[in-house]
This record gives sequence, structure tokens and C-alpha cells, in this order.
Amino acid sequence: MTDPNYTTTRRTVLGLTGAGALTALAGCLGGVTVPTQAYGNGNGDQSARTYRVTVANLTTGQPFTPPAVVAHRASVELFAVGDPASEAIKEVAENGNLAPLAELAESTTDVRGVAVAETPLVPTELPASEMFPYTTTLELKTDSSGAYLSFVSMLIGTNDGFAGLDTVPLPERVNESRSYFAASYDAGTEMNTEMYGDMVPPAQALYGIDSGTEGTGTSNPDLAEDGVVTPHGGIVGDGDLDPDVYGWEDPVALVQVERTA
Repeated sequence: MTDPNYTTTRRTVLGLTGAGALTALAGCLGGVTVPTQAYGNGNGDQSARTYRVTVANLTTGQPFTPPAVVAHRASVELFAVGDPASEAIKEVAENGNLAPLAELAESTTDVRGVAVAETPLVPTELPASEMFPYTTTLELKTDSSGAYLSFVSMLIGTNDGFAGLDTVPLPERVNESRSYFAASYDAGTEMNTEMYGDMVPPAQALYGIDSGTEGTGTSNPDLAEDGVVTPHGGIVGDGDLDPDVYGWEDPVALVQVERTA
């Protein structure tokens, strides 16, 4: 089944996005500088390490916000199923906002390195894929104490959905690589209306749709939930979204990590 609003051309997408919306994509969806922690705290071997991290969007109808990958110690837990979402995860999942994640990186030396992509990841089936890739490669710098990787990225066409990996081991040896599949999660912080008016503004531009509503890049108190992180139930068709177009099956992302130095 195809959404009747889904047929567009590249020219239509360009018209919907324009310079203003492209600026919003860079700003609202990842335009936050997340600092890398300085190496060395007197805790043994702190030699620098470099990793090549490739993130691929495996869905057919869900763009991702620019993915963020974090190297950290085992004490850092970005999210856990069954626990309330942190402010950093809530803001990523609801608004594509990385500012609280940047604050987390600055506030603790247990975060050893962060890398953030510059553009959203758009499935090749969507019109906006002519402007944005479905995969990206990041360089992540850390040290031997930052031996674990976490990854988060908002599922843009959702109220509070995100793709994520939490605390998986980084490769130890140079040229060693590991691959991980990331699942989809519901942050449990906002009701899933599946309405364009409740989604971040770039969602419609990336879908190539002009619904007549602007969307929102801020949390709506009227939709707030006091829930916990759970596996996402997907798009069920209760609002504006057709599950056959915008739905997905897990895993939603492939994350490949290689130690290069």
C-alpha cells in the first residue's frame, strides 16, 4: 500500500526543504558540538585509540537524525530497557536535540570520546535520499579506558522513538572490527500520536510531504508520559502515518566499528 501523498519528485523535495529547512536539519538535527574528553587521568594505560564507525539506516521509511556515537567507560549507561529515559535520551528521542548529550559529555570524564554525523540518514526509498545518504562513517577518538561504545539516533517520523546501542565492547586490536545491529526503542516520554503536527519539522521535508502543519521541535507537556524505555511497537496507523510506508522491522541500524590506530 502506498501513501497517496508519497509520490514526489526531487524538485518537490527541494521546494519543501529550501534553505531554511536545510538549516533546520543542520541545527535542529545535530548541529551541536559535542566535545571529546581529554585523554589521561592517571588510571593506567591511557594511549590514544582511533576507530572508524559506520552507521547504516536499515529501514525503508524512517529517516534518522545525524547519529551520535560515544566511547565511554563501563560506568556510563545512556539508556536501559525498563528504566526511565535520561534527559539526554528524552531530548534526542523527542526533538533530535543533542545539547543534553553534549552537557553529559562535558560533565563526566567517564565519557572518553564523541562523534556526531553532519546529516540525517535517509532510506533510499524516500525522495530526500537524493540529498542525504543512508549511511555515514565517523572517526571516533578515545583511549584504553573508553572501551565501550553507545549509539543513539532519533527515528524522525515518531514522537519519541530512537535507534540505539548501549555499552557494547569496542575492538581491542588495531584492524580488528566488530558489527552490531541496533534495535528501535520508545523513550516512554511522549504519547505516540503519529501525527505530523507532533513531529520535528524536518520530518515532512524528508518525507517529501507538505501536510499543512509545521510540526514542533519542542516537547509538548500535553503529550508527556511518565514511562520507561521499551522496545518500540512501530507505526500502527493511528495518526497520519501509513505503516506500510513508514513502518519498520528490527534491527533498524547496522553499526560497524574498526580500530584503525
